[in-house]
Amino acid sequence: MTTPVCTSASDAAVSARQTRAHTRPYPSFASYVRARQPVLLRTARSLTANPSDAEDLLQTALAKTYVAWERIEDHRALDGYVRRALLNTRTSQWRKRRVDEFVCDEMPEPEPVGGEDDPAERQALHDAMWRAITKLPARQRAMVVLRYYEDLSEVQTAEVLGVSVGTVKSAVSRALGKLREDPELDLAR
Repeated sequence: MTTPVCTSASDAAVSARQTRAHTRPYPSFASYVRARQPVLLRTARSLTANPSDAEDLLQTALAKTYVAWERIEDHRALDGYVRRALLNTRTSQWRKRRVDEFVCDEMPEPEPVGGEDDPAERQALHDAMWRAITKLPARQRAMVVLRYYEDLSEVQTAEVLGVSVGTVKSAVSRALGKLREDPELDLAR
């Protein structure tokens, strides 16, 4: 024969839990979040550099608070609990962050593409060209600059300098000959 067991107290507790699960479990949690969200968001923003990350951090901390809502005995200390959850969550995120740098014996260098695509090579060539041009006599230098850097025609260059087109042609030809012989520009060939 089995002994009857009093089940009324345990049945009442189970039915209360089921009723709470089907209704809104924490009406005071929603009111707490509405009232304290601006203050808590400022705290989260002080822990992160990005406002979007701060909002995500606050949502995560509030989710953790929601799960522990029944266990929090003193609801006057909720701000402290949420702040601690914010700090712990941020610390966990910081520890889990992915590091994309790896130690290796040799530095990986990109394959050199031609000298034309390398900005440093272009700048070095540009500097060498200007040094070579400054070595030219003033009249030849002016004609080369107007003709090739200012992209003027031979006629326009002659008009600007007040000389004949033949003078521009011969002076530019001699200047280009001197530039071809310049040892600094030998590297560009």
